[in-house]
Amino acid sequence: MVTIPRQFNGPPDSGNGGWVCGLVAQERLAQDHTGPVTSRLRMPPPLDTPLAWEHDTDETRLVTHGGALVGTVGPGAFTREPPPFLDASVVEAGLAAYPGFTTHPFDQCFTCGTARGEGDGLRIFSGPVGDDLTAAPWTVHPSFAEADGTVGLPVAWAALDCPGGWAADFSVQPMVLGTMTAEVLSAPVAGETYHAVGQLAAREGRKFFTGTALYTPAGELVGRAEQVWIEIDIATFGS
Repeated sequence: MVTIPRQFNGPPDSGNGGWVCGLVAQERLAQDHTGPVTSRLRMPPPLDTPLAWEHDTDETRLVTHGGALVGTVGPGAFTREPPPFLDASVVEAGLAAYPGFTTHPFDQCFTCGTARGEGDGLRIFSGPVGDDLTAAPWTVHPSFAEADGTVGLPVAWAALDCPGGWAADFSVQPMVLGTMTAEVLSAPVAGETYHAVGQLAAREGRKFFTGTALYTPAGELVGRAEQVWIEIDIATFGS
């Protein structure tokens, strides 16, 4: 039995894509899988609703008690190099240029919502810095820390989520996460600041292909992801 608490929303009435993909990945990795994994969302993840796990050799599934498939996870592989490390001056410039300060389709989003306060949302505000890149600093609030002072996999995956969406620019076309392949190499630590970088790789119709990375200020890669985003009509999303 598992639920997605309302705190971890993306669009107003569904789960944050990165957080939910990370939740499903965490369940899979608990079965002794190592390396990158690929999570796919099959429907808008429902909030505050009892859900269940299904496991087999190749896949772990998150399902409703009515049997509807919410998300899946299995072994994954990266297809591109991660976005490059960007220094502090560049990530601060990305923060200053964040389009979401002016136009944001999901301003309550757990990762990038401007309406979320410190310790309630991650407040990763990734703005354009040239060459299809976005960047922002992320200082990890202590409220997200587990007993050992690090954040869990769902929060780490959430931090790797929206910088990719802003590389495709949510303010131009609203999108939701469809697929995310990620690997966290070292868990982010409460109180530390990281450099979040996103990169747009390609667009095919309604699909946007992006990559993200988290680095320490010294340039150590903490985690990385590749995503597929799907353009939506907000008026009909989830209906």
